[in-house]
Amino acid sequence: MHIYDARFPAAPGARLVPPDALVPAYAALQSRLGLQRCVVVTPSTYGEDNRCTVEAIRALNASGVQARGIAVLSADVDEATLASLHAEGVRGVRFNQTLGGLSLDDLEPLAERIAPLGWHVELLLPAALWPQVATRLQRLPVPMVFDHLGRLPHPGREHPGHHAILALLDTGRAWVKLSGAYLQDGTTPAQWSADAHAMARAYLHVAPHRMVWGSNWPHPTVHAGLHAAPDEADLLALLRRWTADDVTWRRVLVDNPTDLYNF
Repeated sequence: MHIYDARFPAAPGARLVPPDALVPAYAALQSRLGLQRCVVVTPSTYGEDNRCTVEAIRALNASGVQARGIAVLSADVDEATLASLHAEGVRGVRFNQTLGGLSLDDLEPLAERIAPLGWHVELLLPAALWPQVATRLQRLPVPMVFDHLGRLPHPGREHPGHHAILALLDTGRAWVKLSGAYLQDGTTPAQWSADAHAMARAYLHVAPHRMVWGSNWPHPTVHAGLHAAPDEADLLALLRRWTADDVTWRRVLVDNPTDLYNF
């Protein structure tokens, strides 16, 4: 999920600048859904400014919520900043290529920098990039997490990116976030629900112990008018259908994130 706070300025040229979405509002959602932990991801809005995320992690932890974070950084980040972010609960760095963001030129050098910390890289890529970067990803010295089912267009299971992600899962170091099903462009709710189900089941079949979930609250592309607003309870219910049994349900929501985010 993301926190947006107008006290922190948007980066020049930011393409998504949603209204404030603050910790108390997210706490209310957690209460409604019965959630106890969260991962705050620095959104594209703030560029490489992670202050909003760090403050949110502090506030959530102070309120009794177990919180971790994903930062946005460049390869020239200094060691003191890395150490400080780790102490605050950051456990990975994000590359969001769907909205500009950091160049993938920083991927390998930054991965080398964060490897001693036990962090991972989180990737939100245009669908066409997956086959192109698969070989590079296989060589990274850190785990990798793929956002939003790979962010593939409908029908996702037929896309080359889906096959590239399945192959990367076979390496034993890739994870998929079973989230953002509603982000498939040009689909009706019935289409994206069925398509996402097929993709999620394929990922779960290959690596059920490396799947995690996220609400993507507060759904920044919805505020930009790009998608209809989903109900988070419906998204959690989708995950329940994908996991099919209690063991996998607990694995995705409890055990896997414990390992990945060091809860």
